Formats: sequence, structure tokens, C-alpha cells
Amino acid sequence: MKVYTYSEAREKLSSILEESRTEEVVIKRRRGDMYTIVPQSARPRRSPFDIPGLSKSITRQEILQAISESRERA
Repeated sequence: MKVYTYSEAREKLSSILEESRTEEVVIKRRRGDMYTIVPQSARPRRSPFDIPGLSKSITRQEILQAISESRERA
């Protein structure tokens, strides 16, 4: 585990981020607050709207009828 002061971390941020890939890096402030830098795993970017579909045996006509009925109630 490598510990840096806040000032050192500001000066060497790029190299500290690279270093955090292989070992734990801690940044310590004057008041004693300590922060650990942990790299996140690279996840493929996905849209929040990318959801799996449902396997339901419903026809297009039944979907349109349900929409029509719900609009009539409003």
C-alpha cells in the first residue's frame, strides 16, 4: 500500500492513477481523512434503455386494443 499526501496526489495524479492498477493507493489529508483509489473494471457501455425483451404470446392487435382501452379510461 502506497500513501500519498493530498499535495503529492495533486502533483502526480496521472502516475498515481496508473499505480493504483497494481497496488492499493491511499491519499491522506492533513485532518487525517484517508481516501483509497480503486480502479473500476472496464464495463462495456450500454444504454439504460437496453433491456431484455419479454417472451409473451400476444398479437399486435391485442397490444393496440390494450392501448386504445387505456386511453379511453383517461
